[in-house]
Amino acid sequence: MNFQSFSETYKRALEQEMQSQISKLHAPNSLKEAMLYSLEAGGKRIRPMLVFAVLEAFGQNPDRGISVAAAIEMIHTYSLIHDDLPSMDDDDLRRGKPTNHKVFGEATAILAGDALLTYSFQAIAEIDMEGVTPMMQLELIKLLSRSAGAEGMVGGQMADIEAEGKHLALESLEYIHSNKTGKLLSASILAGAILAEASERQKTLLLEFSRHLGLAFQIRDDILDIEGSQEKIGKPVGSDTANSKSTYPALLSMDGAKEKLSIHIEQALLSLAKSGINTELLEEVTEMIAARDH
Repeated sequence: MNFQSFSETYKRALEQEMQSQISKLHAPNSLKEAMLYSLEAGGKRIRPMLVFAVLEAFGQNPDRGISVAAAIEMIHTYSLIHDDLPSMDDDDLRRGKPTNHKVFGEATAILAGDALLTYSFQAIAEIDMEGVTPMMQLELIKLLSRSAGAEGMVGGQMADIEAEGKHLALESLEYIHSNKTGKLLSASILAGAILAEASERQKTLLLEFSRHLGLAFQIRDDILDIEGSQEKIGKPVGSDTANSKSTYPALLSMDGAKEKLSIHIEQALLSLAKSGINTELLEEVTEMIAARDH
C-alpha cells in the first residue's frame, strides 16, 4: 500500500474517531459544535498519519494508534484555533474556511481550544485496548504534555512572539521551530514507537528522524508563505512578512532556505535507514513534506 491509499484509509478512521469522541461528551452543544468545526475543517493530518505509519513500519496494526492519533490531532487543532485569534496571528481563514473565532466568537473559540487540549489527555487515559498498557498510557501522556507545553509547542510560540520585529540568528530560529512545530511532530513519531514497543536505539533514531522532519516541515511552510497559493494553502500568503516574523527565506535567502530544506530531508532519511524497520511509508511522508504545496 502506498502512502496515499494508506492515508485515505486512516484519515477516514481518524475522522470517525474524533467525531465519536467529541459527540459523546457531556458538554454544551455550542462548545462541541465549535470543537468539531475546527476538527472537521480538513487538513493534511500529518501528525496522526505519522502515528499510524510508525506502527505499520514495525509490523503492528495501525488501529492500535487510533485514540492517540485523535488526541494529537486535537492538540494540533487547539493550537491552530488559538494561533488564529486576534491577539495572536489575527487570521480570518484556516484550511479555506473562516477561522473559529470568526464563526463562534472569541470567547467560544478560546474555550473550544481549551477543551480540545484537555480532552486529549482524557482520551489517552481512557484507552481500553488490548496491547496498550497503563505504563504506555502514562508514557504517552508525559510525552504529549511535555511536547505541547512550555518545554515544547507553547514555549516555541512564546519565543516566536518575542522574536517579532527582530533579526534572529539561525540557532534562535531553529529553537523556535524545533519547539513550535517540531516537538508535536516528534511526539507523533515517538507515540507510534511507544505503542509498537520499539527498542531504545530505535526510539533514538526515530527522534533524530523526527527532529530533521520537523525543521524541514517548517522551512517548507516558510517557503510556501512566500511562493504558495492562497487557494491551495487555505489561508492568506505573506502573513509572516506582515507580522515581521523571522523566517528561513528572510535569514538565508530563498535559495538558502531550499538548500537547508534538502539537507534536513537527507538527514531524516539517513536516520530512518539505520532503524531496521520497514520505512517505506515514512520515506514517502518525508518526500511529501519536502515537495508539498499546501
